[in-house]
Amino acid sequence: MLTIQAHVDLTAANTLRLPCYAERFAAPHTLCALQAVLRQAAVQQWPVTLLGGGSNVLLPPQLNGIVVRPSLHQWWLETQGDDEVVAYVGAGVNWHSLVMALAARGLWGTENLALIPGHCGAAPVQNIGAYGVELKDVLQGVQVVDVASGNVRWLSAAECQFGYRDSLFKNALAGSVVITQLALRLSKQPNPKLHYGDLASRLPSQPTPLAIAEAVCAVRQAKLPDPEVLANAGSFFKNPLVSLSHAEQLLQQNPAMPHFPQPDGQIKLAAGWLIDQCGLKGMCEGSFGVHAHQALVLVHLGGGDRVGLLQFAERIVHEVSARFGVELEPEPRTV
Repeated sequence: MLTIQAHVDLTAANTLRLPCYAERFAAPHTLCALQAVLRQAAVQQWPVTLLGGGSNVLLPPQLNGIVVRPSLHQWWLETQGDDEVVAYVGAGVNWHSLVMALAARGLWGTENLALIPGHCGAAPVQNIGAYGVELKDVLQGVQVVDVASGNVRWLSAAECQFGYRDSLFKNALAGSVVITQLALRLSKQPNPKLHYGDLASRLPSQPTPLAIAEAVCAVRQAKLPDPEVLANAGSFFKNPLVSLSHAEQLLQQNPAMPHFPQPDGQIKLAAGWLIDQCGLKGMCEGSFGVHAHQALVLVHLGGGDRVGLLQFAERIVHEVSARFGVELEPEPRTV
């Protein structure tokens, strides 16, 4: 049965708790139900807005047309050869719950991505990443449904055009397809990636994927506020990429500046460190603030909206640019 609700409050459906109402809302649990919703939207000429777990979006006060939140919660494993397993995962599955379930089964590949909030369907949009691993490292393919036609197809990882917190779904296919399923390529053979930060020092010499996932959770919980307790969207700014010459100039003035050479010759900087050096960590202004323990996280203290948040973020962008000549870009998607 096709269920479309009217005038739905989405404040609790985004982790920043920005006030937002949807003119119409649907959460289809099957592929057929999703296609039916899209057909109805096409007939009625409703604009379609896609929403996942709400952990990486900036919602406006009102969304006209229909908001569609795919709630496909099934996932299963298929063994391919002696050592490889492919996980087929519905878009509505909670990402962290999936990571912990795979790690508990002794499967390698996603353990460094533990405790990233949101649904699996949103993971390819941002090419989520943490502790030296990105989704593109384990993704085999993405199933999508075309919003206009309802047709289903698979895209390979290469076709997704992944970059740093970027993908085809933020560019050429933005808003025109619904991600419905992921295929993740996992391994039974140990392949720990422990070169990021102090992760290795927290683990035994031969850790299990579950031990790594739990260590990542401990690190993240120590640094990042729980969105259930303090409204936030995790890292608000991307870590900026600058030229080697720009980085060398900054290092002359700031020898302790964290910097990470990239394969293409650019240098990745730590946005949180730049913000902290501007004296903004812990700053509060009206309804928003910079988290006291992690300057990369902006928090909503209550009573604010998207306009106020963007104005607050722009102040931070301006101060970092004025001091370092580096332009910060927001990571959450503006709907």
